[in-house]
Amino acid sequence: MNLFKWLGLLGRISARLLQHGRPLTTLSLFVLFLGLVYGQDQAIAGKAPAKYVGPEACKTCHEDIYNNFDKSPHWKTTLDKRGGPPKQGCEACHGAAAAHIDDPGDPKNIFSFKTASAKEVNERCLECHSSGKDHMNFSRSAHSDNNLSCLSCHSAHHGLQNQSLLIKAQTNLCYTCHQKIKPQFNMPFHHRVEEGLIQCTDCHNPHGGFIGKQLRSAAARDSVCFTCHADKQGPFVFEHQPIKTEGCMACHSPHGSPNPRLIKTSNLNVLCLKCHTASTFSGASGTPDFHNQAAQYQACTICHAAIHGSNFDRHMLK
Repeated sequence: MNLFKWLGLLGRISARLLQHGRPLTTLSLFVLFLGLVYGQDQAIAGKAPAKYVGPEACKTCHEDIYNNFDKSPHWKTTLDKRGGPPKQGCEACHGAAAAHIDDPGDPKNIFSFKTASAKEVNERCLECHSSGKDHMNFSRSAHSDNNLSCLSCHSAHHGLQNQSLLIKAQTNLCYTCHQKIKPQFNMPFHHRVEEGLIQCTDCHNPHGGFIGKQLRSAAARDSVCFTCHADKQGPFVFEHQPIKTEGCMACHSPHGSPNPRLIKTSNLNVLCLKCHTASTFSGASGTPDFHNQAAQYQACTICHAAIHGSNFDRHMLK
């Protein structure tokens, strides 16, 4: 129980005692409380502070890591004097090392990322990496929910990729778990991830977000698509409502498709007729009688070219 809870409890007991005319009992209670607080302060004061020895002391046993440390972004912590020894070098992550040097065999004397649980590893990393839009939502991420640690993707000492200390190239790293996605990027029409034009993290935030699939987007999830396809965003005088209500994925497959423009169906008319039918479940206007759907190669976009929105015609005509 913390100090404020103790004070609150003491106040309530004292008020009750004073109501019953027992001031001496109340005074005794205060003396007892002061004695407890003093004893706690003495116990804290008597505890020896953790001793920090600096990264040079770690070199004796961990020479290979020490020699490569200057190639890591974490090396700059050795020059940051603002946080003092607890925020510098090896001990910024592993804790005070003096006890570990005196007794290397006791695992309790140092924080080891190899033996720590995923939760403990993530908590230790987030002590520094919790700020900013990329990391602040890690606790709600799919990776956290599946008990992955930061070390599943990153290596603090031996990152093989300069970017973010990844243990392998980003695309191949993502494929390690997301194996069902890789074949989609080999479709005839696909986003050019395999070619290196874009990366998974251009659309997804691996450290979590507020919407599904960890997309780098707000409530209007298609804003991530409009980052590249800005001409489809509008605003338009005549909007194509599904873009605002259902989003780009109502018509397009985001990773890859056998159909041009990543369309979900090989016949474009079939896609349009999912909404534009004379049915009661859809608020979209039905297909007029004079539209001949029997024509094999006749596509809706021959006339309705502005399917993402138009500034000139409410029927999205040319």
